[in-house]
Amino acid sequence: MIHAVQAVRAGGPEVLEYTEVPAPTADEGKLLVAVDAAGINFIDTYRRSGAYPMDYPHIVGVEGSGVVEEVGPGVTGFAPGDRVCWHDEHGSYAEKVAVRADMVMRVPDGVSSEVAAAIPLQGLTAQYLATGSHRIEPGQTALVHAGAGGVGLLLTQIIKHLGGKVITTVSTEEKAELSRAAGADEVFLYGEGVDITATVKDLTGGEGVDVAYDGVGKDTFDASLASLKVRGSMVLFGAASGPVPPFDIQRLNSSGGIFLSRPSLAWFVRSPEELAERSAMLFDGLTKGWLDFRVGASFPLAEAAEAHRALEGRRTTGKVVLVP
Repeated sequence: MIHAVQAVRAGGPEVLEYTEVPAPTADEGKLLVAVDAAGINFIDTYRRSGAYPMDYPHIVGVEGSGVVEEVGPGVTGFAPGDRVCWHDEHGSYAEKVAVRADMVMRVPDGVSSEVAAAIPLQGLTAQYLATGSHRIEPGQTALVHAGAGGVGLLLTQIIKHLGGKVITTVSTEEKAELSRAAGADEVFLYGEGVDITATVKDLTGGEGVDVAYDGVGKDTFDASLASLKVRGSMVLFGAASGPVPPFDIQRLNSSGGIFLSRPSLAWFVRSPEELAERSAMLFDGLTKGWLDFRVGASFPLAEAAEAHRALEGRRTTGKVVLVP
């Protein structure tokens, strides 16, 4: 038996129970991993609350890091003692997890277990946005909404590493300082009375940006489209303010022949080789120092409910992890 955190029914943080469950096994194609840390993401709260359909009870969590204990049948290239992390394995709030071997990443020396558990989902998202959905070239300018968010801070650093310039939007002066510290060239506050398009055009000499990375959705979509230069790219990767309503595709033509994509991480890590290539860039940045990522708070696994309360109550800055 092992300890794990289950959502016993749909509801608030109080439905999370720290309990004993049968230990997982290293089945075909899997690795049995002793968990060092588990990353907390908002998708965990959506599944716990019932916003996303789930069976109950279920062990919460999709992201973490740890040490391989057993190698399942059909798995090659791994051995007990290897440090690994993952971004899409249900049941990660536990002392042990059986992880698909084709979707784990090796953790290099110099990267802590907590960082390795916390960076995969946000880091891989930022990496594919800057290299896959739109490949940043030296001298290009990008608009990044929510520049002080987890993805925004990482995306800003990766764009700068690739030789691009970054304009970010944030909601407070405190967040503006975080965005500047990540390397943003220009930062401005959005909100009532702020004309995003006019501000971006003013900052780019009237031309607009080469690409707009928009994870906000409904509230910023139109302004993002209007902020692009001719043949620019609009990358819509989230909907924090709600989904974008259907629109006339002819707008892409009248806006300057622009490109529109709606990606998600699953389509950019479809093979072990692609996952390894994308994660290699993240770990290179962490070990060489050009990528800064800090865990904001760490809770014992048994206090997962309190960690969810802190996350949903916006009482945390940076990523939150659980430690068995």
